[in-house]
Amino acid sequence: MLSSLGVENKHNVIKIGDDLKIGGKELVVMAGPCAVEGREQLLETAEEVKKNGGQILRGGAFKPRTSPHSFQGLGEKGLELLAEAREKTGLKIVTEVMDSEDLELVNSYADILQIGSRNMQNYGLLKKLGQIDTPVMLKRGYAATIKEWLLAAEYIISHGNPRVILCERGIRTFETATRNTLDLNAIALIKEVTNLPIIIDPSHGTGKRSLVSPLAKAGITAGADGVIVEIHPRPEEALCDGQQSLLPEGFGDLTMELKRVAQAVDRKLVG
Repeated sequence: MLSSLGVENKHNVIKIGDDLKIGGKELVVMAGPCAVEGREQLLETAEEVKKNGGQILRGGAFKPRTSPHSFQGLGEKGLELLAEAREKTGLKIVTEVMDSEDLELVNSYADILQIGSRNMQNYGLLKKLGQIDTPVMLKRGYAATIKEWLLAAEYIISHGNPRVILCERGIRTFETATRNTLDLNAIALIKEVTNLPIIIDPSHGTGKRSLVSPLAKAGITAGADGVIVEIHPRPEEALCDGQQSLLPEGFGDLTMELKRVAQAVDRKLVG
């Protein structure tokens, strides 16, 4: 056993709001820009997500960037724009919280709190996430083993919040042809050794727009409970991760293809 997380309930379902569930028979699609850049960009993207069958809008208001000179996000203004997009479309919101100081603020807007790769082992933040009841999507650290990832999840669960969703977003290996190496082994293994839902992120896992669709489909085949992908109406103008962001029409094609894949593995795409 990789951790003490049991498998007694192999269909642990996490409810998001009144009408959406993650971890059951139905698959979910989370999509949106890497970063909230402005009102027009976000609302345009949200409409595309809704139109093409997505249920959850992703978008970073606070952005952890390798360079301190890169765009760091709009902060609370970005959260306000996400709330406006939710009001207009009915989509749920997943957005990243970077530190304990911002937890209360971000939690007041988000339907799902995302913990990014860099913060997977921020144990102080994980403990505080255990003290609230908002669902948490815990991304795998880019150099973390599966055991380390699951133990990070246990920090949240053992402090009182069982509503954890794992997210495989690729790990750093010696391979340089892609941004990361998307670990499909992890999807199947997580479903075998834990009762936690898992989402696959082929955008960060590959870093290349043309690879997002095939790896998303592979992840669903391996057992993922949904996908999270980046889309942007004008990726050439994106302030971050434009090279891995799908165009709206590409996202529409992806959701149609995922419906067929879901049927093949005896599941159903929501929306």
